[in-house]
Amino acid sequence: MVRVPETLPARVLLLAYDMDRGRLTARSRLGHLLRAAALTELYLDGRLVGDRRPAIGTPGPDPYGLLAQIGGSRPRRWGHWVGKDGRTIVDTVLRELESEGWIRVESRRRLGVVPVRTVKVRDPRVVKDLWGRASSALRGRPVAHVNSYDAATVALAAAGGLRTVIGRGERRRHRRRIADLTARSGPAVPALRRALREMGAADAVAG
Repeated sequence: MVRVPETLPARVLLLAYDMDRGRLTARSRLGHLLRAAALTELYLDGRLVGDRRPAIGTPGPDPYGLLAQIGGSRPRRWGHWVGKDGRTIVDTVLRELESEGWIRVESRRRLGVVPVRTVKVRDPRVVKDLWGRASSALRGRPVAHVNSYDAATVALAAAGGLRTVIGRGERRRHRRRIADLTARSGPAVPALRRALREMGAADAVAG
């Protein structure tokens, strides 16, 4: 059996990897996706509670520093925390995956000036296993019996437009199933969907 990363943000980042093209996808949305994944992990583990605004729940690890941020701030909605410090969490999860041997990160400068970071997955079987788990969660056993992290992975991928996991047609075809998986995964997932919708609208206005 293939071993996969334990944290939800690490799994989501690997699922954003396009095996055919050998590169990360959804780069403009990746920070939001990983923040939502980290918030969802904390919610599922009981370290965050609350429907409209996250609040500190049971004590536990804070691998990405979100509990410290939330605990030190006035109450804010989930969407605020989804959209905060996206670049920082991408860098943190990349370092986590690289230090644990899941990926290799290469840095160079395009035309000798523009910094470019290339990510390579060391073992393609890990990505394929994670994809298989997501596919099973989307199409397999009853929703109540799906592993909570696998359910959350599908919900996050659908909300974040992660086409390496769920294509646009599949999102329409499995709309009810995705809604049920989302309901199991907590408030950070719909907050991610709203944040990306607002970001897209802002981009359209700016354009």
